Amino acid sequence: MTGIDAMNQTTTGSDPNHRGDGGPSGLRALAVRYALLPLRVFLGVTFVYAGLDKLTTPAFFSGSGPDALVTTLHAVRDSAAIPGLVDLALKSPAGFGYAIAFGELAVGLGTLVGLLGRVAAAGGALISLSLWLTVSWSSTPYYYGNDLAYLMAWLPLVLAGAPYLSLDALIAKRRRHRGTTAATDA
Repeated sequence: MTGIDAMNQTTTGSDPNHRGDGGPSGLRALAVRYALLPLRVFLGVTFVYAGLDKLTTPAFFSGSGPDALVTTLHAVRDSAAIPGLVDLALKSPAGFGYAIAFGELAVGLGTLVGLLGRVAAAGGALISLSLWLTVSWSSTPYYYGNDLAYLMAWLPLVLAGAPYLSLDALIAKRRRHRGTTAATDA
């Protein structure tokens, strides 16, 4: 088969792995369509768990002890990339702790059900960024700090949202249906 024959086969749709327009078809199309779903489930479950873990650990909100947020904040203050963020959290450690816990819970649930998927992913990215610049900044080598990896994992979901198996997709479908119904009635 010549190179031109191979090009014609792909563009004419006779290749079983590609549609007539050159896009993937069959199992490959299904894999492409749902490629971000495992990442969405992993990040959603992880952030729901992290939020619930904080909310159900009374020591996290206490003023002292090894599990207390204030202990962690004092420990990382001098090694943080932005010590001002740590200082801000130290003004009200319990309030900051609740904000992080409820933020993680909201981000996780939004990601799992796919409601405001890009907003939820952006929230997850911001939480991960703030934790990377404070708590895990001093990890050496840098790839030992998991917050940077979480930040990078959120970025594809910020870009793509939750277009499949999500409330966002259901809402978009209803809007399209409502729009075609209104156009037909007019």
